[in-house]
Amino acid sequence: MDIFSNCPGFCPSCGSILPELQVKGNVICCNCKQEFQPDVYSGEKSEFTIHFNTYDPSKVFNRTKRESESDADGPVVERKCPKCNHDKMSYATLQLRSADEGQTVFFTCLKCKFKESENS
Repeated sequence: MDIFSNCPGFCPSCGSILPELQVKGNVICCNCKQEFQPDVYSGEKSEFTIHFNTYDPSKVFNRTKRESESDADGPVVERKCPKCNHDKMSYATLQLRSADEGQTVFFTCLKCKFKESENS
């Protein structure tokens, strides 16, 4: 009863999708447990495309100083830097102490990159 014999990759007896072809040995259908020669895959084509990462040295070595708000390390707030008196700093929060205490807020000046922390 080879109804599906002309469909490569499908079991010729029951029509189930056959498992991948291994390096050696025959193919066993997972549904009807019949064993077939590897030529049951004859006529089937496989294509593979391998994409490699590209290396762009200009992105690694030509980094400029970050001075704009778009390059901030987080949200920007109006807070005066104690070192250069710039009026904007970015911040990030972490829970460094126990859960029943407040978070630690790390501020970074957008102009001079001075960092300070505050326990809230």
